[in-house]
Amino acid sequence: MNDMKAPAHLIWALGVTQIIGYGTLYYSFSILAPAMARDLSIPEDRLFGLLSVALLMGGLLAPKAGKWADRFGASRLMVPGSLAAAVSLVCAALSTNALVFGASMIAMELASTFVLYSTAFAAIVQVGGSKAQRSIVHLTLIAGFASTLFWPLTATLHDHLGWREIYLVFALLNGAVCMPIHWWVGRFPRELADSRSAANSSGDPAVPPGNPPPRNAIFLLMLAGFALEGFVLASVLVHMVPLLTALGLGTAGLMVSTLFGPSQVASRLLNMIFGGRLSQTVLAVISAGLLAAALAVLLATTPWLPGLVAFAILFGLGSGLASIVGGTLPLELFGKRGYGARLGWVTAARQFSSALAPFAFAVMLKAWGASMAVTVSIAGGLAAVVLFGAIALSRTRTQQRSAAESLSSSNA
Repeated sequence: MNDMKAPAHLIWALGVTQIIGYGTLYYSFSILAPAMARDLSIPEDRLFGLLSVALLMGGLLAPKAGKWADRFGASRLMVPGSLAAAVSLVCAALSTNALVFGASMIAMELASTFVLYSTAFAAIVQVGGSKAQRSIVHLTLIAGFASTLFWPLTATLHDHLGWREIYLVFALLNGAVCMPIHWWVGRFPRELADSRSAANSSGDPAVPPGNPPPRNAIFLLMLAGFALEGFVLASVLVHMVPLLTALGLGTAGLMVSTLFGPSQVASRLLNMIFGGRLSQTVLAVISAGLLAAALAVLLATTPWLPGLVAFAILFGLGSGLASIVGGTLPLELFGKRGYGARLGWVTAARQFSSALAPFAFAVMLKAWGASMAVTVSIAGGLAAVVLFGAIALSRTRTQQRSAAESLSSSNA
C-alpha cells in the first residue's frame, strides 16, 4: 500500500464536478418544481413522485455501478456518466408530457450514480493510497458549496429564464465542464498494488483483531443508519425553501437556506482539523444527532429568525459530516478491498430511502402540516443515532476484548 494521497489538483477538479453535478441534478429541482408542475399540467406531489421513482431506479443501479468501479476503475465510469447527465437534462428540457419528463428524470438519476460522491470517492481511494480518507474530506469540503451556489443561482436564472432553458444551461455545464474534467481524471493511474497487497495480507488492518461481531450484522446496521439519515436529508433538502415558506418565513427562506452550504463546509473543515481524533463511527453518531437537533430547533423556534438561522447551521453541519462518513465509515469498518461495491450498497440504501422521502414529505406537508412532517424527520434522525451508536458500542467492546486478550497473552 502506498502512502500517498490524491494530488490536490485532482481533488479540486473533482470538487468542481461535484458542485455542478449536485447543483444541476439535485438541488435545483425544488426551486423549479412548481413551474415544472404547471407546465406539465400535473400536481406538484405527483412530480415529486416521479423524482422518487427516479431515485429508486438510481438506487437499484448503485451496487452494480460500485462493482464496475472496482473492476474497471471509478474514474473511467465518470466520462460516460457526464455525457448521460447532459443528454438526460436536454431530454427533460424538451419533454412534452409527464411521461417523457419522468423517463428523463430516471435517466438523470442513473447518470448521477456514475458522477456523484460514490464514484468520486471510489476514484480517490483507487488513486490515493492509505491517505484516501483525508482526501475524501477535502473533496467534500469543496463540494459543500453546491447548495450555496445553485439554490440562489437557480432562483436568479428562473427570474429571467424558464425551467426548460435552465435545464439546457445545466446540460451544457455537465457536457462542456464536467465531461472533460472526468476524462482528465481517468488518465491518473489506478493503484492496483493496493488490492494485491490487501489480498495477500493475513488480515484487514481496518478490522479490529480478536473476535468481532459478524461483519454482515455491522454492515446491515450501517446500511439502516444511512437509509434513515438519507430519508431525513432528502426530505428537508428537496423541500428546504418550500418548508421554510410553509413555516411562515416567506421570502427570507431562501436567504436562510443559503447558510446551509457554508455550514456544510464548516463541518468538513472542522473534521479536517480535529476529526482525526475521533473514529468515523463516532462522527456518524454526531452527524445523525446534529440533523435531529437541527429539526428540533426548527420546530421549537419557528418563525423566530435566529432560531431558523441556528437550524440552517446545525443541519448544514450534520449534512456535511454525513456526506463524509458515507465514504469514510465503510473504509474504516471494512477496508479497501471491494470498497466500490460496498459504497454502491451504501448509495443504494440512501437512494431507496431518498426515493420515498420527497414524495412522502410532500404528502405529509399537505396532509398533516409542516410541524408533523418535521416531527417524523426528527424521529428518523434519532433512530439513526441509535443504529450508529450500536456500531460504535460494538467496536468499543471488540477493541476492549482484543486488548484484554493481548494483555493476558503477554502475561502468560
